[in-house]
Amino acid sequence: MSRSYLSDLEIARQTTMTPIDRIAEKIGLQSDQIECYGRFKAKILLETINQESQKNQEHQRNQHDSHSDGHLILTTALSPTPAGEGKTTTSVGLTDGLNRIGKKAVVCLREPSLGPSFGMKGGAAGGGYAQVVPMEDINLHFTGDLHAISTAHNLLAAVLDNHLHFSNALRLDTRRIAWNRVVDLNDRALRKIVVGLGGAAYSVPHESSYDITVASEVMAIFCLSNSIFELKERLGKIIVGYTTDGEPVTASQLLCHGAMAALLKDALKPNLVQTLEGNPALIHGGPFANIAHGCNSVLATKLALKLADYVVTEAGFGADLGAQKFFDIKCRQAGLKPSAVVMVATVRALKYHGGVELKDLTQPNLNALISGFANLRKHLENCRLYGVPTVVAINSFPTDTEEETQLIIKKCSEIGVRAAKSEHWARGGVGAEELARTIVETIDQEPSTFKPLYPNEMPILEKVETVCRKIYGADRITVEKNVRKKFEQFEALGFGHFPVCIAKTQYSFSADPSLRNHPTGFDIPIRDARISAGAGFIVVLTGEIMTMPGLSKSPAAERIDIDEHGQITGLF
Repeated sequence: MSRSYLSDLEIARQTTMTPIDRIAEKIGLQSDQIECYGRFKAKILLETINQESQKNQEHQRNQHDSHSDGHLILTTALSPTPAGEGKTTTSVGLTDGLNRIGKKAVVCLREPSLGPSFGMKGGAAGGGYAQVVPMEDINLHFTGDLHAISTAHNLLAAVLDNHLHFSNALRLDTRRIAWNRVVDLNDRALRKIVVGLGGAAYSVPHESSYDITVASEVMAIFCLSNSIFELKERLGKIIVGYTTDGEPVTASQLLCHGAMAALLKDALKPNLVQTLEGNPALIHGGPFANIAHGCNSVLATKLALKLADYVVTEAGFGADLGAQKFFDIKCRQAGLKPSAVVMVATVRALKYHGGVELKDLTQPNLNALISGFANLRKHLENCRLYGVPTVVAINSFPTDTEEETQLIIKKCSEIGVRAAKSEHWARGGVGAEELARTIVETIDQEPSTFKPLYPNEMPILEKVETVCRKIYGADRITVEKNVRKKFEQFEALGFGHFPVCIAKTQYSFSADPSLRNHPTGFDIPIRDARISAGAGFIVVLTGEIMTMPGLSKSPAAERIDIDEHGQITGLF
């Protein structure tokens, strides 16, 4: 069978994987620093992170060097389209390309959620010849981290309802319960529920809901914590509801945060796997970027920066969501300074934003491509606001023409941005060597002057307005009266210095998913806000965004199967 017609799963199965202890050796890890989950997966012990940090500090003293960590490269993209853009594929391909040109590089990715795996999007292990493996394990249960996060979240919900049942000594107002339940699946039937029905033996009835696990505050805390001790402290700060006097009640008051941390002890260890070309990959944590902060764990990122010269990571969906939250939440809280951004664009996506329908994207159309470039240009302008040099990666597809590719490179050059064609999907690391060299040259020649978009002390409403106007390009925001009151309450409670995490559709700069390209003259309607006191940010909900997705009319679950030999089919 021609390689161009192999599925991602078939390509992954053709690969001869390297035992995971040998992958660990590539980045200087010894066998006693990892816990193997079979032959090809491992968790890195938390003590290793402290050991590597101490080694780096000693190296800095010996070399009189104030910065010996690797360079952090963020992969993001223009606004998503139904054709797909390939951020994960590009991240993996770039990592393989960097290693091929002699650089020590590691990729840091998020863990896939079962919601998309069984839904419309599919898995998140890359594609073609730029994948992480074992692909089936990664896309399904992996090492069980997301299940541990779900269980920790739901334990707090169970303890909360138990407290209401027996005494409610904390005087929780059942109309102001702020802690729901989660499941790592798309299930629209659980968006609004009532719990406690059945009488006195079945606890106290109250309204509740389910979110998908990746939207859980526990997930955010998990990804932003630097240690098990910080994890426990942050879990204790979770606000589960409010008293009849309007005072917040926390997980620590319910004496639940210790048990939650115990459930997450093993999950907090970063996961080590490999690319198809045998390069190390850390995959850990998995928040979505449309409804959460969209980045892998701080622990995995910081460890990778100690172990490699170049670390490639990704943030979900378009740069208006994932990159913005990476910069303003993750980098702010973790003290990270990214060296460069890779902005993934495709000929197909630009034509889609230029008005071409999905069925016609394989047909050459230079006028549509030029029109759709407005979307890419806005994302590139946004990255400049943060002071991080950006390179456009043109993720190549077989239907692209050379004229279309060269036009993108020319348009990027006109606004002072480097662009490189990358064929990692079809050729693996060798197809990403040009992109890898371009990134290295950019980092060497254009030092990052990274700074967040807004200061901590800016009022919450002004932070929201700043993101909506500067990043999305909105003319104005409309804020419901009850939301303004919530912002005032959050500030009165001492949370005014938190960054904002805006939940918005990924398909448009606006809150309307049907508005493609670079819309102007629109409002952003702010309909609700929540405090994530443990995660350290304010969640702001816009438009019709949902924190529990639904399945499509024909979900991937209908095509996934297992045969008599135990081989999974239909996974992509």
